[in-house]
Amino acid sequence: MAMQIKPILAALRHHKAGTVLLALQIALTLAIVCNALFIIHQRLAHLSQPSGVDEANLFVIYSEWAGPTTPSQIDAQVQADFYALRQLPGVRDAAPASSYPLSGGGDDIPASLTPDQLQWTADPAIYASDEHLIDTLGLKLIAGRNFRADEIGRMGSRDFTNPPEVIVTKALADRMFPDGTALGKPIYLMSSTPSTIIGIVDRLQRQNVGTWTRAYAYQVVLWPKRPNFPQGVFYLVRAKPGQLAAAMRQAPKALYAQSRMRIIDPKDGLLSFAEVRRRIYDSDRGMAILMGIISVVLLAITAAGIVGLTSFWVGQRRKQIGVRRALGATRGDILNYFLTENLLIGLGGVLVGAVLAIGINLWMVTQFEMARLSLAYVVAGVVALLLLGQGAVLAPALRASRVSPVEATRSV
Repeated sequence: MAMQIKPILAALRHHKAGTVLLALQIALTLAIVCNALFIIHQRLAHLSQPSGVDEANLFVIYSEWAGPTTPSQIDAQVQADFYALRQLPGVRDAAPASSYPLSGGGDDIPASLTPDQLQWTADPAIYASDEHLIDTLGLKLIAGRNFRADEIGRMGSRDFTNPPEVIVTKALADRMFPDGTALGKPIYLMSSTPSTIIGIVDRLQRQNVGTWTRAYAYQVVLWPKRPNFPQGVFYLVRAKPGQLAAAMRQAPKALYAQSRMRIIDPKDGLLSFAEVRRRIYDSDRGMAILMGIISVVLLAITAAGIVGLTSFWVGQRRKQIGVRRALGATRGDILNYFLTENLLIGLGGVLVGAVLAIGINLWMVTQFEMARLSLAYVVAGVVALLLLGQGAVLAPALRASRVSPVEATRSV
């Protein structure tokens, strides 16, 4: 093969345009496919990010009020509703909430260690609920205690008054107190009045799942406040194992039995948590599919380009092939010639493509806060493109190797 490289390079100099275009096509394909596969991996990893709740048995109801009501009336209705929900045979527990994991919207609040701190320590999400929230979501209390019923206050749509006690996630506790001494310590939540950490739960994801939230996805604080929003309240319901479908049928009927003055949207007002997850990650799933399609199309176009150009060159070189066969070249020699030629073009393309892949990724890191591209993707892409190129050139190279000396010379 080494003896063939010099005449191959000489031949390629006579086909500069085709050689350069094919090498550039390989380079661009490698650069785009490497970054596309990296994005796919990131998106799929995002899709499988755990929420920390019992997703298999959890569903959400959004109960809107059908008429004007006072905060006291709403609170009384909410308490009656949850008493009825907890009596259902398919329900393990239920709790009202200001928002819930993966809902796509909610409230954040600055968290500081001192009241006069200029730059807050964390920016956790807030879930306001009652003493049933931890069991309803299936959270694991790893330190401290849960809220008591007498500690639960009421929360209106504009009420952000700090409660005296809060429960935080382990991620937030570690952020605020890296030495592991969070339990029993005061924190300041957008106020000069401290809130004491009375409990720590293992894991609970915040409402938003965008790229910018990933660094602090599990920094959450629980407030002992029962929402009584005039527009409506989220009802979180945890079914007993294997009874999710039955509980989802029973719950709306139980709520309407308590009061007909409510609206539960049949499309968006009653959602299993599987549907909640599907909706919030639709963009990630769509991006992964789009990147996959782009990668397949680019690889197919590159393979077709290699096949087309090599076939064209074989047709042009029939006389040359015939002469080489007449001088004793075997079919294997002809096959190796075209494979080597394509390999040299491919090597030039992947070298340029590797530099482009890293450059594109560095640009995306600065523009879109993406992670840095692992060199493993570049190496895998180089190997894949070279193998694809050799596979694509194989068919026209085999046709060239089957040209007989007599047939080649007569075709001139």
